Amino acid sequence: MAFEFEVIATDGQARAGILRTPHGDIPTPVFAPVGTAATVKAVPPRDLEALDVPLILANTYHLFLRPGDELVRALGGLHNFMRWDGPILTDSGGFQVFSLSEINRIDADGVTFRSHLDGSMKRLTPARSMAIQQNLGADIIMAFDQCPPPKDRAEVEAAVARTHAWLLQCRQAHPQDEQQALFGIVQGGVFPDLREQSARFVSELGLRGYAIGGLAVGESKSEMRSMLEHTVPILPADRPRYLMGVGEPDDLVAGILRGVDIFDCVIPTRLARHGAAFTHGGRINLRNAQYKYQEKSIDAELDNYTSGFSRAYLRHLVVAKELLAHYLLSLHNIDFLISLVTRMRTAIIDGRLREFAADFLPRYLGATGSTLPQSPCINEGKLAVQS
Repeated sequence: MAFEFEVIATDGQARAGILRTPHGDIPTPVFAPVGTAATVKAVPPRDLEALDVPLILANTYHLFLRPGDELVRALGGLHNFMRWDGPILTDSGGFQVFSLSEINRIDADGVTFRSHLDGSMKRLTPARSMAIQQNLGADIIMAFDQCPPPKDRAEVEAAVARTHAWLLQCRQAHPQDEQQALFGIVQGGVFPDLREQSARFVSELGLRGYAIGGLAVGESKSEMRSMLEHTVPILPADRPRYLMGVGEPDDLVAGILRGVDIFDCVIPTRLARHGAAFTHGGRINLRNAQYKYQEKSIDAELDNYTSGFSRAYLRHLVVAKELLAHYLLSLHNIDFLISLVTRMRTAIIDGRLREFAADFLPRYLGATGSTLPQSPCINEGKLAVQS
């Protein structure tokens, strides 16, 4: 089997596993940096390899519009095109169609929309999304879905029904093979009954993996975590579970505690472009004057190329709008998240995940001005972390 998922350890609901793909094994839980247009912004593949990044995500919508999926296929697929030998996941394009474009028509078969680049009319259907992702050649591909505003019940109900119908069309257009693993997507907004309905429908299709979509799109953190608690237990235990578009450190902890295996987000590189960085003492904004004379490294608990530069120098680059700031801070932020999930994986294997979370979260959230949520209970003398 080119694709195989093995759970090697559990700690509560959390799992440590291995997802085997044609381009290498992915240790889980895993965070995937986003390479929207076949590049993780400002960071060469060489440096991603040096950080032991096991998986990256590329975007179907953007690559469909530019440079075009057929061109990518002609040049050997994404792996050859972007010189990345590791596993790649592509999303379906659905989220971008509904969030970036001027929608002209939604029907039972797909979406007609105007490109955000040049205003030209385009069409995406489940079958077309599958064909684009086959041309791109990613290891893991996503079913075409509709991501609605999370709190409008009528819109969410319609989106769930459409997502289910489109999933069946995607499955018909893309029979399971040994080169690409098709994941289905659960929708349902912030409504527990719709989440459960969607999770049960998608789970019955025998897919290689399952994604949870439509979260981190405007609902509160507590609502997101509640929806995970309604959704994750329904998904098959022997398949990977992917929470789409989530990358805040406290959200990674929360998701892993609740049994999520895969995450992706643009946040590490986006924050870097705005002069912000993750640290174990909380997120910091290097534009602030307090860092002007600080000689210490950005985070003493990490050792990467960025660690060799002082906070004062990094602040200078940010204020001077030097492009090196984007590179160094992106490198650091990606390393922070990769290191976090790697240490959580080790904690799961060692049976001490809750102790890890109880140490990490107060330090990280305390310095960001956030409040660590109250623990729901004290059970058998152990802190039950509500993260």
